[in-house]
Amino acid sequence: MKKQLKKGARITRYVVYKQTLIDVKEHFWSFIGAFVGIGLMAFFHSDSLTDYENLFLIGSFGASSVLVYGSIYSPLAQPRNLIGGHVVSALIGVTVFQLLPDIIWITAPLAVALSIVLMQITKTLHPPGGATALIAVIGSEKVKGLGYMYVVFPVFTGCLILLLVALVFNNITKDRHYPTNRNFTRIFNFRSRIRVKKILKKRGLTS
Repeated sequence: MKKQLKKGARITRYVVYKQTLIDVKEHFWSFIGAFVGIGLMAFFHSDSLTDYENLFLIGSFGASSVLVYGSIYSPLAQPRNLIGGHVVSALIGVTVFQLLPDIIWITAPLAVALSIVLMQITKTLHPPGGATALIAVIGSEKVKGLGYMYVVFPVFTGCLILLLVALVFNNITKDRHYPTNRNFTRIFNFRSRIRVKKILKKRGLTS
């Protein structure tokens, strides 16, 4: 029992060590992608929206950038989730605002809760989508006045900008591949498991 605990502790230390390694190239391209993506989106939206309105939207898309540029193999970061999640959530948010009285403690939680369920149903789950739904009901009068145009601009256009930038910077090196598909993800995970097993065996942490 004591031997197994020691072995488990060694494995845990190794996993923590691997997770905290600094990959300079990976961090560099994540930085460049996020910088260019958010920069372009802010630039194109700056003429039609005020700084206050852009603050909310960039908060939502900033969260998307963490996934799309920093965790590119995550299922939640894939194009279907990025675009579908934001568009579905925007539709829900606008619909809730249009149909219900402007009572924030009803519209805000209902918009977020419904957007989560619909994203689950459509298999487009994307956590920042909740913020997109929320903005539709708590945003400025100008944002609310957009109605269903909010879904097209700035939500859909913002998603397209992030996606186009991701397609460039997430494929610029041989170690980054985006989007992933099921077959690639399976191969990637399989290779990772083999590599980890070899290292653990070499260090005497497994048989």
